[in-house]
Amino acid sequence: MRVRWYGQSAFRLVADGQTVFIDPFGAFSPEMAARGMRFSYPPIAGVTADLLLITHEHSDHNAAEAIGGTPRVIRSTAGTLDSPVGQVVAIASEHDNVAGTRRGSNTIFCFSLGGLRVCHCGDFGQLGLRPEQAEAAGQPDLLFVPVGGGPTLGAAGATAMIERLQPTWVVPMHYRTPSISFLEPPDAFFAMCKDVRRLDGTEFDTGDLVPSGAGPAVLVPAVPTAG
Repeated sequence: MRVRWYGQSAFRLVADGQTVFIDPFGAFSPEMAARGMRFSYPPIAGVTADLLLITHEHSDHNAAEAIGGTPRVIRSTAGTLDSPVGQVVAIASEHDNVAGTRRGSNTIFCFSLGGLRVCHCGDFGQLGLRPEQAEAAGQPDLLFVPVGGGPTLGAAGATAMIERLQPTWVVPMHYRTPSISFLEPPDAFFAMCKDVRRLDGTEFDTGDLVPSGAGPAVLVPAVPTAG
């Protein structure tokens, strides 16, 4: 499977001639910019997909119009749903630790692609997984988890989720970089991990990865930049 990070929580996954895109972002709102917040990842352009997954309805996650083609779109829902890549398990969760009363709902998406089980946590903000959520997620091969704190998991919460689900590989997301100003940096999370692999580019191929045998390997793509 070929994986590319576009920034924030936006990823393109390609395998077996099929493309899945998760959480595309759109233009940063003028209101947020006026508050001194920075979001300057390169725009998502020239991308098509067979399946588009949107974990929740915030503008840095729900810009369906950025993705071309005629993808099957699954957004902000829960259930076991058919898709071009097979069944998608959409797990209801919350964007905060007060039952969604501050920031609303969030969907954890789990599906298989290229022979691997994928789990993308969106903006998961609960204190931890409830037993029924963990059971529905199962044990993914590849886990995308927020680590930037604020409205989502921070270092300790992300580490607890990883320990609970026991994936082979972890891709941290939704954290502060030179392109974004309103989340925490990932350093505290990295300090809690045994195997952190900083990659040279924004893309990687799971076929090139070797499990460490000592627990989940944390894969850190390079921060997307223009040009």
